[in-house]
Amino acid sequence: EDLGKVQVMVESTYGDSHPGSGHLNILEAEVRKGIAEEGGFGARYHCTDICDGESQGTDGINYSLASREMIANMIEIHANATPFDAGVYLSSCDKGVPGNLMGLARVDIPSVFVPGGTMNAGPEMLTLEQLGMYSAKYERGEIDEEKLDWAKCNACPSCGACSFMGTASTMQIMAEALGLMLPGTALMPATAPELKQAAYDAGKQLMKLVEKGIKAKDIVTMKSFENAIMVHAAISGSTNATMHIPAIAHEFGFEVDAETFDRMHRGAHYLLNIRPSGDWPAQYFYYAGGVPRVMEEIKDMLHLDVMTVTGKTLGENLEELK
Repeated sequence: EDLGKVQVMVESTYGDSHPGSGHLNILEAEVRKGIAEEGGFGARYHCTDICDGESQGTDGINYSLASREMIANMIEIHANATPFDAGVYLSSCDKGVPGNLMGLARVDIPSVFVPGGTMNAGPEMLTLEQLGMYSAKYERGEIDEEKLDWAKCNACPSCGACSFMGTASTMQIMAEALGLMLPGTALMPATAPELKQAAYDAGKQLMKLVEKGIKAKDIVTMKSFENAIMVHAAISGSTNATMHIPAIAHEFGFEVDAETFDRMHRGAHYLLNIRPSGDWPAQYFYYAGGVPRVMEEIKDMLHLDVMTVTGKTLGENLEELK
């Protein structure tokens, strides 16, 4: 009976490689429930990613960018070796998210991206990028070894992307800005029940895209990339986006380069007070309204007529979310 249903590839970077991907199986299960409720069948496929934070400072960092290409390649292989009707893609982090977005562009079937959310902050709002500060304080004799060990043991208290505006958080936001995620889902706390609900809703929404015949390339246009670049400016996103967004755009058939970022950023406004350039952990971005709130602030600079995975335009989504 399952073989007669809409066949959905549920592709994720789930694995025990690092906290950003270690919980994605929970979200996969929710996605599959949503798909099943709408009469489809979700098949699980995996190509796990690596963590830049674990590999940097060693020769392992040389494998980082190569892993992005491998993830995109495996999505292409998984989707086309046994052709699927649609796909849901799940990841959280630096190379997993752009790898997923590149891959879904290549296969161009009805697609929804589901983020793995962000890691909780630790006690005293401790976040991972502060470990350098604690290490420097220890070297200067300002704190003792016990305090340094406390910081090391509490900086990563849950699964999810690192809780600051690094590449992982930036690329989750970029995926939403491109229209490939349910509105407001970027940087949900990874431990929040709302994220499980969003994964379930994404599975249901995908089946609506299948019914309407809406594929990834029907949603993402050059206007979508211009919107994403303006959002990138507003969040002061990771400079690595100047490497990932052009690669994703290329897979969609568009050319974006660093000059495009430079030209569009010149008229933009920086809105956030999120670490590392601000005061707050990344989970507060979601509680403050997330991508829709940023877009509402800069809507005069955006193309509001582009389609999103809701089947509605960006402008219609913003009106509903008010």
